[in-house]
Amino acid sequence: MRESSLRKKKIGVLMGGLSREREISLKTGRAILKALLEKGYKACGIDVGNDLAERLLQERIEVAFIALHGRYGEDGTIQGMLELMGIPYTGSGVLASALALHKVMAKKIFIYEKIPTPPFEVVRREEIDKKVDQLSIPLPFVVKPSREGSTLGVSIVKRPEEILPALQEAGKYDEEILVEAFVKGKEITVGILREIPLPIIEIAPKSGFYDYHSKYTKGETEYIIPAPLNREKYLYAQEVSLRAFRSLGCSDCARVDLMTDEEGNPFVIDVNTMPGMTETSLLPKAAAYAGIPFEELVEKILLGASLKIEHEKKLK
Repeated sequence: MRESSLRKKKIGVLMGGLSREREISLKTGRAILKALLEKGYKACGIDVGNDLAERLLQERIEVAFIALHGRYGEDGTIQGMLELMGIPYTGSGVLASALALHKVMAKKIFIYEKIPTPPFEVVRREEIDKKVDQLSIPLPFVVKPSREGSTLGVSIVKRPEEILPALQEAGKYDEEILVEAFVKGKEITVGILREIPLPIIEIAPKSGFYDYHSKYTKGETEYIIPAPLNREKYLYAQEVSLRAFRSLGCSDCARVDLMTDEEGNPFVIDVNTMPGMTETSLLPKAAAYAGIPFEELVEKILLGASLKIEHEKKLK
């Protein structure tokens, strides 16, 4: 959409929602709403509940800026509803959103596309007791729910006695559990904005593990930008991140999380189609380093608002 036409429309910032990441979504949504109002757009915040369709009609929302994290916001459900209602929206479409949040499906696509990603296996919740002694991935490994964000339910397992508690913890969040080989090295992240990789950030949590506390507590993690990789590995990490973004059919913006091994080789962990936009969030940090202030970043994402299914039909 063009900036001139968007300024005439009423924009609804969809925040909060029904997932376990509600509080983070509210922070993201408030920051986005503030930026839009400061840029002169006609915008309002909408705390998403079961009555969302009714609220959108009542408020006469013409464009939706999605600021939802996790299930029911980042998994294609809201995107599908907006498509049916004919309301253009920001971010990736229905299928890309669903694939990106489903870590197992995303990793299968990465493997098919020859995008480096750590080896993995899947354990179903009802199989935990049977599988606990039958895992093929050697220790240490990472255990996580297949469809959650913000490191919820994630554990690094180093000893055999930790396996069962880790599987049970992940099983609280999803019936499908991902057991992924642990990559010993550094954690990095690559923001993608309109098909362009942003500067790479290295994530160095004080605790040694980038968990929920480290992620959202100011001062608990050091962010090094640009990440200290040699030029060849740096450019390759950006390349595989863009390939991962494209392989899932993502659009507008995303954040690709990776691990680098001790030689600096990158491995894609996952793609976040709805990156956080709080003061500690990574996409705004990368954009700022690239010379894009927060308000401009929000506006660039807004300009990508569209009905993805109709757009894809036209391309065909």
